[in-house]
Amino acid sequence: MEAAQSLTPSTLTPFLLNVAPVLPVFIWGPPGIGKSALVRQFSENVGLPCVSLLGSQLAPEDIIGVPQIIDGKSRFCPPTLIARDEPYCLFLDELNACSHEVQKAFYSLILDRRIGEFDLPAGTIIIGAGNRAEDAAITKPLSSALINRLVHVQLRASARDWLSWAGDAGLHDLVLSYVTLRTDHLWSRPPKHEEPFSTPRSWEMLSNALFGYGPAITLEEVEVLSAGLLTPAHARQFVTFVKIQHRRHELAAILKGDAGWPERPDERDILYFLVQQFRDRLIKELPEDEGKAGSETRQLATRGKDLIVSLARISTELAQLVVTETESGASLPAWYTIELAKALPRLAARRA
Repeated sequence: MEAAQSLTPSTLTPFLLNVAPVLPVFIWGPPGIGKSALVRQFSENVGLPCVSLLGSQLAPEDIIGVPQIIDGKSRFCPPTLIARDEPYCLFLDELNACSHEVQKAFYSLILDRRIGEFDLPAGTIIIGAGNRAEDAAITKPLSSALINRLVHVQLRASARDWLSWAGDAGLHDLVLSYVTLRTDHLWSRPPKHEEPFSTPRSWEMLSNALFGYGPAITLEEVEVLSAGLLTPAHARQFVTFVKIQHRRHELAAILKGDAGWPERPDERDILYFLVQQFRDRLIKELPEDEGKAGSETRQLATRGKDLIVSLARISTELAQLVVTETESGASLPAWYTIELAKALPRLAARRA
């Protein structure tokens, strides 16, 4: 569903509040991004009970009911889960994972809000959700008739929205701190082969597992948990981050000259993470206009240049990392890159 507009969790909520009471909505999005949780939260916000049906586990009779003979006439009796007296929010989860026979059973329910002779209570809201074909999940093409009965939007992950929710929900400090630092690791595209991948849901699961172990958790246990829940590259960096927390003041000490870069081969992952923090610090504090640099900023720039020179003696590749763009496209100001090029000309080639 490429044509559907993309919304974040914070923009989906007002969309549902305005549209869902009058039109059925279908939310597309990858696994673990929070579609189900957002619908349940919406249902709670509007004061309606949420009734969830899982499309991948439905048969047509689960929707239209089974026939009974009443006064010599057959009559379909819809299931009590749907045939309610008071309005509710009907959530059709994984709607595009159900068979075409089940999809046909939804036609009158979605368009006419009726099943056989039973009309849904006035004020009932219908919302569907499902994964996309590229998400390597169980999906079937939605029929054109069903597509045309729904308003379609796509949900995308938002680190800002998720961190705001996660802070209020009391997620583990290690998870909150890491995702705050590496917002680009909140979500990964589902892999084509079978391996864990990072999603808002998997980070919440990791938080729950960390709480389950408690403060006595070992680094080896953190490694097992993160490898079982996150994208492999993210899992490795999260473990390194946990290591860094035991040495959380190290970058500050390095900048002050009280410590140097870790040089042992078994500390290379820590060095890599410190270099990323160092680059982010320079990007954040060095202004684009050199003329706006105050004395403290100048001191940081000078100390930073010395540290990059010393880093290059340990690893040219990691020294080059400082002058490369981050995954979000942020980079060092041009004037500072020129200064670095004078000290280490080979870094300029990397920047170019």
